[in-house]
Amino acid sequence: MELALTPAAFLPESLSLPVALFLLACSTITSMITASLGAGGGVLLLVLMASWMPPAAIIPVHGMIQLGSNVGRAALTWRHVDWRVIAAFAPGVLVGAAVGAWLLVNLPAHIWQLTIALFVLYLCWGPPLPKAALGTPGVFVASALTSFISLFVGATGPLVAAFIKQIHGDRFRTVATFATAMTLQHAPKALVFGAAGFLFFEWLPFILAMIACGFAGTWLGLHVLRSLSNRRFTLIFNIVLTAMAIRLLWQASASASWW
Repeated sequence: MELALTPAAFLPESLSLPVALFLLACSTITSMITASLGAGGGVLLLVLMASWMPPAAIIPVHGMIQLGSNVGRAALTWRHVDWRVIAAFAPGVLVGAAVGAWLLVNLPAHIWQLTIALFVLYLCWGPPLPKAALGTPGVFVASALTSFISLFVGATGPLVAAFIKQIHGDRFRTVATFATAMTLQHAPKALVFGAAGFLFFEWLPFILAMIACGFAGTWLGLHVLRSLSNRRFTLIFNIVLTAMAIRLLWQASASASWW
């Protein structure tokens, strides 16, 4: 007797087909948000996944989806990538990850969350950073620090985005360079999750489908981005990053039991 191969057969037992279809639609929408507004979609997708998926799978699966999403966005905008920034950012990722693994710093999560939120708010609304801080040494230091912090709290995206925004006023250059930088920062995490014993194989069809839907959302979002002026994009980008910083402040206050 032959077994009928249905879409549900490609999903883990802990994920129903209706939920999977809902999250696939969300992947398209959130990728469109990130491509058109610069940031925000990844955090929104994480919140949605946390409402429907098993806790042990949320971070590894989201991490791989974000890696694929950033690769797709970088591929579609590669002509706009600032390779000078990426050349300085790449070695910083390696240094930050190596130092973090060596030191194994165990500071409370709310310290990292509070620090990131305050830096993001400063980079969005404070005075511009000195030009020296935006050169090759500054990019390297920023990359090393954010890569180091990313090992302890997965919320460094807004900080990287806010820093790159200081370097570029062009909306396409900002989106393209940010996507490439986050691809580099997410890539080592695949090895970490695999070494920790997470079984990617049973989630692989779902992850690939989410990445494909995200690619479609990125394509749509870039069309929206073309309709925005650099000035309007910068304003919206700052507002989105500010909302993410406020969320981090709320998380910090909750984890520190300040209220």
